[in-house]
Amino acid sequence: MPDRNRSIFRSGGVNYLVPFILITACFALWGFANDITNPMVKAFSKIFRMSVTEGALVQVAFYGGYFAMAFPAAIFIRRYSYKAGIMLGLGLYAVGAFMFLPAKMIGSYYPFLIAYFILTCGLSFLETSANPYILSMGDEETSTRRLNFAQSFNPMGSLAGMWVAMNFIQAKLSPLDTGERAMLSDAEFEAVKQADLGVLITPYLVIGCVIVGMLLLIRFTPMPRNQDRSHSIDFVPTLKRIFSMKHYREGVVAQFFYVGVQIMCWTFIIQYGTRIFMEQGMTEKAAEVLSQRYNIVAMIIFCSSRFICTFLLKYLNPGRLLMIMAIAGGAFTVGVIAFQNVYGMYCLVAVSACMSLMFPTIYGIALKGLGEDAKFGAARLIMAILGGSILPPMQASIIDMGTLFNMPAVNVSFILPLLCFVVVALYGFRSFTRQAA
Repeated sequence: MPDRNRSIFRSGGVNYLVPFILITACFALWGFANDITNPMVKAFSKIFRMSVTEGALVQVAFYGGYFAMAFPAAIFIRRYSYKAGIMLGLGLYAVGAFMFLPAKMIGSYYPFLIAYFILTCGLSFLETSANPYILSMGDEETSTRRLNFAQSFNPMGSLAGMWVAMNFIQAKLSPLDTGERAMLSDAEFEAVKQADLGVLITPYLVIGCVIVGMLLLIRFTPMPRNQDRSHSIDFVPTLKRIFSMKHYREGVVAQFFYVGVQIMCWTFIIQYGTRIFMEQGMTEKAAEVLSQRYNIVAMIIFCSSRFICTFLLKYLNPGRLLMIMAIAGGAFTVGVIAFQNVYGMYCLVAVSACMSLMFPTIYGIALKGLGEDAKFGAARLIMAILGGSILPPMQASIIDMGTLFNMPAVNVSFILPLLCFVVVALYGFRSFTRQAA
């Protein structure tokens, strides 16, 4: 039985509370970036008169940056320190955010994708550094609880990102719907596009300034050098060691599908709700804003559920709880597919309660016992975020079909999230049965 009274912020007489607070603040900052971005798939599709599939290239660029920079981040962290990795991550985050200004001046879609890619190269450094750093700030027995607690502040940043997207981007874009924009002359379209891009970039420039402030704060704060004593880089032998461990190998696969299901559910709730609410007589813009409000409710539920699940981890095996929540998430996803009215929207909101513990719990289970190898292990788990780049465009291509099997294609498209939950449930089952053996 775990010691329920053991402090999760203290080990060997060292109090990690202040460093923990600063690094946990970074979790909120990348949560903001993740969830101000999800509604941009719909926004860019309207602004540049593109299909949903083309708009989903935002997610390809965003999560592609995570994939591309994960191993370089791990090598950098191994050579220097977790603190250096976090500082470089914040620097790239700020550069990517500030690049929205020249992208707006150019006025085409692809410079925005480059800005997103650079921004998320920074997020890759942040996540590759911060997650194992939090795990190291105390005893290994409390590491999964500690990471779940730190990750509980990630959805708070996500909520802020969603709220800003709804109130400072979606609500302020031109009220012209997709059909009306298609009928504009080239000159009229250009004027509307430039005005909308001016609205879209402002929050990114503001968050860039906030990130610079956070970078300076961490730079001048003493931080512990947990597991930063070895700086040798034995790349191939390290990979062989970590991939010889079943719980790690399977964790990478589970994380790929979990990130995919999270991004699909939070991105395409806009398309799902817009169809439902337009059928009730709303305009496209009003339906999009209302759908984003449902998305914010989903994030509030996600945030609350993470605190609840962190508490439950004191009493339940992490793998068992992961399996239970994945099965529940799959059941709600069946409702998302089957219902073609607002009840399907309710099911889609409820899915977020089930996803809340998955990322940090998979992460904690997979990295358990890796020690110094956790830096490279963390990189591979961050590369698994590629699921958020590959799976959403696949779902978008289904949505673009309009109707499939005499059902709205957006409903049918949620078969992909359902399959993802099956994979996560299997990982949870194998994790707790392996520990019980």
